Amino acid sequence: MFDKSVELFPIKQEIAYLANCGVSPMFSGAAAEMAAFCNARMLKGIAPIMDYPDILDSLRESLATITGAAPLNFAFMKNTAEAMSIIANGYPLNEGDEIISYVHEYPSNHYPWLIQQQRGAKLVLLDDIDPIGNLAPGKPRGWSLDDLERATTDRTRIVAISHVQFTSGFAADLAAVGEFCHSRGIDLIVDVAQSLGALPVRPEEFHISALAGSGWKWLLGPVGAGVMYTSPEFRAKIKITMTGPNSMTQGLNYLDHTWSLLDDARRFEYSSVQLSYAAALDKSLKLFCKYDPADVRDEIFRLQDLFIDRVDTDRYRPLIFAPANRSGILSMETDADIDTILTTLAEQGISLSSRGGYLRIAPHFYNDDAEIIRTAEALNAL
Repeated sequence: MFDKSVELFPIKQEIAYLANCGVSPMFSGAAAEMAAFCNARMLKGIAPIMDYPDILDSLRESLATITGAAPLNFAFMKNTAEAMSIIANGYPLNEGDEIISYVHEYPSNHYPWLIQQQRGAKLVLLDDIDPIGNLAPGKPRGWSLDDLERATTDRTRIVAISHVQFTSGFAADLAAVGEFCHSRGIDLIVDVAQSLGALPVRPEEFHISALAGSGWKWLLGPVGAGVMYTSPEFRAKIKITMTGPNSMTQGLNYLDHTWSLLDDARRFEYSSVQLSYAAALDKSLKLFCKYDPADVRDEIFRLQDLFIDRVDTDRYRPLIFAPANRSGILSMETDADIDTILTTLAEQGISLSSRGGYLRIAPHFYNDDAEIIRTAEALNAL
């Protein structure tokens, strides 16, 4: 069902690449699209820019296909941090309002909320739980819905969490968290950098007010291309803190300085965007449009299960979460030196990664069984 060919993924010629949670390889179609745009600019100047007037509309349509959300609720961003900063800085917070997050969040979804304390808001951080009962103390794990409920007060305005924690691979049950927030009138803001392209992400179904993510992890796109979703109701709350000609209805009529914001998410695409990046990311998204997100998730989990069956789990102890909290990242504890492991595997043409004291394996749908088995055997032989 999945196209795992070397033609689409030339990296397979040299490397068993299982670090898709870090920086994934671009698939060949995206790389070709970016190169074609840059080459045309080199030869024709502004002309190719005029040839790409609908690329952002196409990108929005692709995002709508894989998420089920309305196209004009999406904006093209440089990265997760840019989107989160726009959201956090524009949110109407008052003295004493509370934002709930997790103590080990990725910085792009921590610092934008941390600086809201300058406005008198309070950042409440959920502590770790040990959902499998046998982790070493002090390592990132995940958080519980019970703890979220206990932390929630009548001053809670926002819950800002990652769908998938980049260290442990713990995935929030977005359906449950979304229902919890929706029932209490709390805005749920989600960092989907570690899930969009690997897990189903349905913002309107899950009552998500806003989400942000990068395109160079599970979406197999270029570094420097990201996305932001805002619901119409949430978008109406956000004060504009970054603006430019692309935020306005006037289009190319730059001498008309009327304050006339676009109603949809395009108001956040405030100025010139990297069209070559957008074209490449859209090409990647078109690849994902061919597959059901649930099928992609199931293939990733199948490859993980194959790895668990083959690796020595006494030496490499995987974190096995409940099905609703499982993600594309399979993190492992080991007593061996992780840097030495990564270096030794790299010499054998195998790419894994580490964060937070864990060894991480993150296969994608393009990886095949042979790559998984080779990796497990290489680890066992160390």
